[in-house]
Amino acid sequence: MGKTAAAVNFALTAAEDGNRVLLIDLDPQGASSFYFRVKPSSKLKAKLFLSEQEKLRQNIRASDYANLDILPANLSYRNFDVMFKQMSRSKHQLRKVLKSLKSDYDLLLLDCPPSISLLSENVFNAADLVLVPVIPTTLSERTLGQLWRFFKDNDYDTRKICPFLSMVNYRTRMHKDVSERLHKDYKRVLQGYIPLSAEIEKMGAQRAPIFAYARNHIAAKCYQMMWSELRNRIEAL
Repeated sequence: MGKTAAAVNFALTAAEDGNRVLLIDLDPQGASSFYFRVKPSSKLKAKLFLSEQEKLRQNIRASDYANLDILPANLSYRNFDVMFKQMSRSKHQLRKVLKSLKSDYDLLLLDCPPSISLLSENVFNAADLVLVPVIPTTLSERTLGQLWRFFKDNDYDTRKICPFLSMVNYRTRMHKDVSERLHKDYKRVLQGYIPLSAEIEKMGAQRAPIFAYARNHIAAKCYQMMWSELRNRIEAL
């Protein structure tokens, strides 16, 4: 649903805005790492991620862009849930890890797997905002509703949920209708949106954020405008 493209482009936009940014790839598929041409770490296994702060720092990689570092993922991250189950306060372990990194960066941005799991609940506890890309379709709208109810049923702060519309084509009636309904039902939906765009789809082939090859394209400008909106929300926390 555009989560990794958003994470990559928001990370670079925030860095170009003067922030020291660390993009932490928590998805075992390592898509964010791929976009920035950073190889997955074979040494930083999931267990070490949670227990060895010094080795965690040693695996942070500089990107090709000023102010932006990457902590790449690897396939062992698929075991996070198993490890969390074996730990006390299993839903709060990630917060401790991130606390050790906060002094070095202005913004920690996490690219997470698209599921509700123990890893997700660790993110829900640790994050100030949970960005949720929503394609304006019935199924994607339903998924947002499920996430909202999960937050309420498990006493997570729903004010953290920050939905935004992604892969939007306002020439279709469904996209218009779902968009209008989302803005009516969820007051914290970002006003900006990311359009359905072939230039965004090229990120995989280019292995780069959209700003590296199409900075003046409307999709790139949409990411920049949405970052301005996000920045205001972060500053208001």
